[in-house]
Amino acid sequence: MSDTTQDGGLALSAPPSADDGLSASQLAAKYGLAVSGARPGLLAYIRQLWGRRHFILAFSRAKLTAQYSQAKLGQVWQVVTPLLNALVYFLIFGLILGTRRGMTQEVFIPFLVTGVFVFTFTQSSVMAGVKSISGNIGLVRALHFPRASLPISFSLQQLQQLMFSMIVLLAIAVGFGSYPALSWLLVLPALAMQFLFNSGLALIMARLGSKTPDLAQLMPFIMRTWMYASGVMYSIPVMLADKPRWIADVLQYNPAAIYMDLVRFALIDGYGSENLPDHVWAVALAWAVVVGVVGFVYFWKAEERYGRG
Repeated sequence: MSDTTQDGGLALSAPPSADDGLSASQLAAKYGLAVSGARPGLLAYIRQLWGRRHFILAFSRAKLTAQYSQAKLGQVWQVVTPLLNALVYFLIFGLILGTRRGMTQEVFIPFLVTGVFVFTFTQSSVMAGVKSISGNIGLVRALHFPRASLPISFSLQQLQQLMFSMIVLLAIAVGFGSYPALSWLLVLPALAMQFLFNSGLALIMARLGSKTPDLAQLMPFIMRTWMYASGVMYSIPVMLADKPRWIADVLQYNPAAIYMDLVRFALIDGYGSENLPDHVWAVALAWAVVVGVVGFVYFWKAEERYGRG
């Protein structure tokens, strides 16, 4: 098309485009464009996450290796640290405060070490989850990948660390008279459910921590309170025998206590089913599924906001 200008010349104008009059959303749909970093559908997100499974495993291994790379003893500290914690708790609670009430020495020491190791698994997963996004903001902004990979990989890192500790735990159990039996295999489903629970909780804390970095400063106090309320160094029903029954029930059915008691029941000969709350396996599964699913969906809903602002 052409138009005549005031001086008699011809001015050429572009022909009308087929895109004239289309809105931005219509243009994006026409040319298959999508918002960069937009949240995919839930099923698509799960497929993306499964596609990054090798990255998740490699990232967790790298973090585990780097954690003690500056220490002379290296990864030995993965076992020594919870053992030293267990020793301190034994001296204070076992010897001085007498919290081994109702248990022999042969039962109490593996009982205590199991509690410390298993609770540390949850504690470390939660603490790492809080900082999994805010502490890796450069990676989040530089690369496009499902952000749930980070808190899940940190939970997997803590599971791998627990596996090292389990070698020592099994040796302690044998040393105090609890020998290998078929019941030891129950540790596997117990820890699998705890891993699912930990991952869900880490995902929840990752989303909260991504917007509130100060949460990382508050969490040690919350975790310490949770530890003291979960029977890590004492038997809940024995120590609360003179209190209203509902208090002991609330403490026993909290997930940290549930998973500790399942591992204790599996490994320690003198720790029988009478120490477990009713329907303990069903409760453990319910905690794992509910927190795992809710945590995953809660984290996914903010996928497009991580690393922005």
